[in-house]
Parts: sequence; structure tokens; C-alpha cells
Amino acid sequence: MASVQIRGIQKYFGGTQVIRGVDIDIEDGQFAVLVGPSGCGKSTLLRMLAGLEQITEGEILINGKVVNNMQPKERDIAMVFQNYALYPHMTVYDNMAFSLLLAKIDKDDIKKRVDRASEILGLSQLLERFPRQLSGGQRQRVAMGRAIVRDPQVFLFDEPLSNLDAKLRVQMRAEIKELHQRLHTTSVYVTHDQIEAMTMADQIVVMHDGVVEQRGKPLDLYDHPDNLFVAGFIGSPAMNFVPGVLRRSGSGARVEFPDGSFVPAPITTGQTAGVDGQPVIYGVRPEHLNVASGDEGIKTGVVVIEPTGANTEVYSRFCNADLISIFRERHNFKAGDTLRLVPDHHHTHLFDAESGKALRQN
Repeated sequence: MASVQIRGIQKYFGGTQVIRGVDIDIEDGQFAVLVGPSGCGKSTLLRMLAGLEQITEGEILINGKVVNNMQPKERDIAMVFQNYALYPHMTVYDNMAFSLLLAKIDKDDIKKRVDRASEILGLSQLLERFPRQLSGGQRQRVAMGRAIVRDPQVFLFDEPLSNLDAKLRVQMRAEIKELHQRLHTTSVYVTHDQIEAMTMADQIVVMHDGVVEQRGKPLDLYDHPDNLFVAGFIGSPAMNFVPGVLRRSGSGARVEFPDGSFVPAPITTGQTAGVDGQPVIYGVRPEHLNVASGDEGIKTGVVVIEPTGANTEVYSRFCNADLISIFRERHNFKAGDTLRLVPDHHHTHLFDAESGKALRQN
């Protein structure tokens, strides 16, 4: 196992800068997930860590050693690719053993390693099959087994579940997390799926346009996003946003909306967080909107109802903004109904409309 430090990394493709001074610390044994939309630079960063892309500027250290000029095979890492990258003419056993044969490992040791990995991954009965005889999930297990047998310092995962169907993705997500808990090997995992990031990571690194927007524990990012991008990206369904104006009077604060209605400012908003008359974006997650008992709350118009069994998702409109609310209870709302909603002010958020940065008490 090893720690990973990424220091001031920049990457240009010709005249185009795709990584803009990224700094990340990944502790020994940690499962770190790089998440962000397509084109944000996360896969490029992973490939630089693997040695498959040259670094334009900055340093990458594995276990305290700078690896910028080291070949991929010298870095003691193992990578699991999106498309499995299995040899079609080799059996499962041979696919898993191949890198060890190249490294001239003793055949008895190879067998022990392959047997151990196949037992961990439930592949013991499939060792004589070829990739064409396996399901997508089984192929992904073989790809992970090929990485496990090498006993590397760091595992790298490049969107390994994106080719699987939804049900199998959920299953494999749990299996990868269980595998990490068993092996405790430092892991760096790239995905565009924030649900994967939330459920698997010890540390999430949210990237956008080649920079790190925020990094931290999953629930810290969910509960305390630093800016509008992170607030909108982390969470499914996404956080609701409504433009408004911050109004202060004495020690109190509220947010006034374009229709003249208002709600109290978030409880965490202190006197130093924003000034009177400042344009803001009010944020509230779908699960933090409750049905009003009377004429309180904000008046919305119901657009669509989506019962999912466990929950009821209600899409409504307020001040030209679309709101999503989630209720555990079953309601008989229908399109066109008026619905009054009360936000839980202990779980609402306020962002500066111009910069997008969160407004919090200092």
C-alpha cells in the first residue's frame, strides 16, 4: 500500500490546457473517487498517474517517490479499464496469470495468487473459460482479478462499471467496495456517476474544467457544498435552485423571491455571510421540502408526479424555476394542483449569484 500526492499538475494538449494546477492528497489505504462531467480532466489525471500520459508541469508521488519519469511498469500500480481489456484467446486463468509470467514469477506462486484472487472474486469455477463465454460482470471480475494478483501499491479504476446494465452496476459497486475493505489497497477510481462516488468513496474529488472544485468525505460534500457546481452535481435528484435577493433587518435575514414571497435565510447563514440586497441563489434538496399544513411556505404549481413505490417524486414550478420534492408518504397530487412547500431551514443553502460560492457564517 502507498500514499499518493498530486502536486500542481498541469496538462496541455497542444495549446489547450485540460488540467489546471491540481493538488490532491490520497492517504495510504484510502479509496479516492475522481468525479465530474465528461471532459473535466479526471481520466487524463488518472492516465498521468498510471504513466500513460506525460505530465506538462507538476509532480506525482507514490509512497513519497516522484514517479514523473518512471515507466508504467516501474510504478507498481495496476489499472482496471472501462472495456475490460482481456485477451480473447486466453482463458480466465491465463488472463490473470499473464502479467506474472512476464515478470518471471515462479509458477507455483502464480497459481497461489490466481487461486486466491479467483476465490475472492467468485471466479474459481470459471478459470478454464474464455472471455467470450463470460457475462459483462464476470469479465469485469477477471479484469479486477488480473490487477489483484499483482499485489500493487495502488489500484487505478477508469470508469469500470460504465459498460454494465443498471442492476449489475449496483451489484459490482458493492463488490468493489467489499474488495477494498478486504485488501485495504490505496485506490483511485474515476467515474462520471456521482452515485458511485457517494456510495464507494472515502474521499471524493469533484472536478470541473480541469480544476478541483471541492474534495472531502462524501457526506461533507453533500451537506456543505462549496459552490453551485458541487451542490448541483452531488446528489440525485439534484439540489433545487431559485434566484432571489438577501434581505437583512436587525439580526434576522431572509431570502426574497421574484414573486414577492420570502423564506428565512438558512440557519447557518450569519451576519457576515452576504449583505442586504445581494443577489443570491437559494438551494434546497428535494428531501428537505415538506408539504405545508396551511397557507405557509412557498406556492408552487404541480407539473408531474412520479410514484416510485418507496417514494413519491413531485415536479413543480415556482418563479420560473423547476422544483423537485421527494416524499416518503403517498400523496394524491395531480398536474395543475397548487402545492405549498416548506423548506427545512436547517438544511438549506445560499450561494452568491455572481461567483456561485457558498455563503456561510465565518
